[in-house]
Amino acid sequence: MRAWLPEREVHGPERATERDIEGLNRVFADAFTDRYRRDGLVGVRVPHLNPLVWRYALLDAGDGAMVWRDESGHVAAFNIAHRSGTEGWMGPLAVRPDRQGAGAGKTVVQTALDWLIAQGVATLGLETMPRTVDNIGFYSRLGFAPGHLTVTMTHDLSGRGHTAPALLSSQRGAARDERLAAARRLVDALAAGYDFGRGGGGGDGLDALVLWHSAPLAEGRPRDEVRVLKLAARDARAFDAALGAAEAAAARAGIRRVSIRCQTAYDDAYRQLIARGYRVRWTDLRMTAEGYPERRPSEGVLFSNWEI
Repeated sequence: MRAWLPEREVHGPERATERDIEGLNRVFADAFTDRYRRDGLVGVRVPHLNPLVWRYALLDAGDGAMVWRDESGHVAAFNIAHRSGTEGWMGPLAVRPDRQGAGAGKTVVQTALDWLIAQGVATLGLETMPRTVDNIGFYSRLGFAPGHLTVTMTHDLSGRGHTAPALLSSQRGAARDERLAAARRLVDALAAGYDFGRGGGGGDGLDALVLWHSAPLAEGRPRDEVRVLKLAARDARAFDAALGAAEAAAARAGIRRVSIRCQTAYDDAYRQLIARGYRVRWTDLRMTAEGYPERRPSEGVLFSNWEI
């Protein structure tokens, strides 16, 4: 006779919806807390994400928001795969600790990989913690290779005055459409095929754009920073102006901190941030799938955040 063992398979994927946010949060917090514990950070407890952040991620991902369930219908794993034009990336993604080690992680990553390739992406990546060698090895066995770092940097604003930024949200009708089209042209000029469709500001002479939000990442936390998700600038001058606009938006909203995730392939931009007073807070390792490299413009800056 063979001893009975509980079923450990996961079933899916299904499209994740707002009804799954509570389950997604539980798996997210448990999986990343367990990951920190195995990395030696036993006192770290990862909080639940703000439901508003989940809603944004699910809306942005569309059919790329994938969830797998256990035999009881509870969320056991998920992968939120995103596409911005020809740029594809996945995250966050996690497998519940009690369902790890049985192939679920490979299934979750490979399914999203196949889906993004079917969407016609030319860049396909993800980010993971540089200190977590198990994750780097795992993704490498699935065809990913490590690239540069993404460095989270923050700047606490002083009380000095700021020029009012040009906000896409303040535009209506044809003016909004014109600015959005100009934003798409700017991003496409820097990296053909990329599309930061929710950003914007300016007309045909648009030199920079910033896409940001101020919703706190952790559930129940106060609104304490403007978080830059995407940034495009034609040159160093435009990059500096884009930073000024983000800081002005924060100041006008009564928020005293700006957070930006700088890809270190742009070493001049990194130096500009340091000179402007930004401080390093966190690092993530960018990895790309074989045959789907990240593209960097010959001139200008293009920060595309592979996180929510």
